[in-house]
Amino acid sequence: MDLTVRDSARLLKVSEKTIYRWVQQGKLPAYRVNEQYRFNRAELLEWATSQRINVSPDIFAEPPGSGGATELSEAIRAGGIHYRVGGDDKALVLRSVVDLMPLPDAVDREFLLQVLLARESLGSTAVGNGIALPHVRNPVVMHVQRPMVTLCFLERPVDFDALDGQPVHTLFTLLSPTVRAHLHTLARISFALRQPAFADAIQGQGTREAILEACEAVERSISEPGEGK
Repeated sequence: MDLTVRDSARLLKVSEKTIYRWVQQGKLPAYRVNEQYRFNRAELLEWATSQRINVSPDIFAEPPGSGGATELSEAIRAGGIHYRVGGDDKALVLRSVVDLMPLPDAVDREFLLQVLLARESLGSTAVGNGIALPHVRNPVVMHVQRPMVTLCFLERPVDFDALDGQPVHTLFTLLSPTVRAHLHTLARISFALRQPAFADAIQGQGTREAILEACEAVERSISEPGEGK
């Protein structure tokens, strides 16, 4: 639990009073530590994504000495973009996705599938508008050396128990080597999906080139001085 009320308000671009109200209403996951609220960064980002709340670009600032983070476009290139992915339900779709992921030979694909299914049993990773972000809350090291996002467009939409009731037609399946990389990439996806050009490329199932170009445009907007201030 590394975030304060003030941190969370800045991250979600709302007032501290709004954060307190959401906590009191039971909407926002929070913990009491020494009579003060604290928030888990992964849970906060997942919640913001599910509520379609656009996080502040400030989240992408890297602390001194932490080294660079992988851009979302690089992670998608590493994981690949696939079309007409088969499966008649959530489990079969995730199996198809895992089979498509360009994983090292040492990775146990069956184990990864079970981890993803277990995560879904805790709460759907569908974020609305027909999109889901399958991942594990606490990344498991599986000989993956850099973040990987496998983008899959389904042959037929399937029920993912989404809060908005819409079946899912697009999956961003996330695999990361560390917690920090996991949070960074999850936040990048959430932010990109709130940007019109990228969202349109995804909803229109654009070409690989069009999707990556839209992704890189989002990344440039984040890196511009003063952006989001």
